[in-house]
Amino acid sequence: MVKIAPSILNGNMSDIASTIAILDKAEADWVHLDVMDGVFVPNITFGPKTIADIRPLTKTFFDAHLMVHDPNVLLEEFVKAGADMITVHYESPGCAHLDRVIQRIHGLGVKAGVALNPATPDSVLDYVLDSIDMALVMSVNPGFGGQKFIPHSLRKIESIANTAAKRGLKLEIEVDGGVKITNAAEVINAGATVLVAGTAVVAAPDPVQAVKDLKGCAK
Repeated sequence: MVKIAPSILNGNMSDIASTIAILDKAEADWVHLDVMDGVFVPNITFGPKTIADIRPLTKTFFDAHLMVHDPNVLLEEFVKAGADMITVHYESPGCAHLDRVIQRIHGLGVKAGVALNPATPDSVLDYVLDSIDMALVMSVNPGFGGQKFIPHSLRKIESIANTAAKRGLKLEIEVDGGVKITNAAEVINAGATVLVAGTAVVAAPDPVQAVKDLKGCAK
């Protein structure tokens, strides 16, 4: 069954505890943590301190998506804060030695993911696909929520899913950006196993029903 990973960024950041409580009630599978530094992407969100503060509020899997210039600087702090998976961007200058970064994340005892921006081909994952736990397909340009889904993302999702199947890999394929009830089935059918749903869940009138509806798209 597809996993739903709502982003807390779409909630009221002055009352994150309420957002976490809502996601627990909705039985969201993961909590997606959008970490932005204002350098790699044109926005600033939060860091390890915020993650550490909300970690005691839920036992839900913490999916930390680092949209930062150099993730290496704070990897240990994010793990200590309670991240269960750390996803870094292939395009990040700090990931020039991507295989080394992946090894370091695993060495810290958590799962490792690699994210690709919309214009980045999935072929860049060829030599690390066997080493990662998740490939994250950005279906919008990272930095802000509420953007429209980029249609060619479906081809990238499908390509990664086919490659993983041929290699016999148990790879999560996460899709982030513009995912909603009207396109979720198409995204899942392309091969996605995890849907990041910010506006579609956290900003929905009924987040509990929104999660149920998104999961229903997998049937």
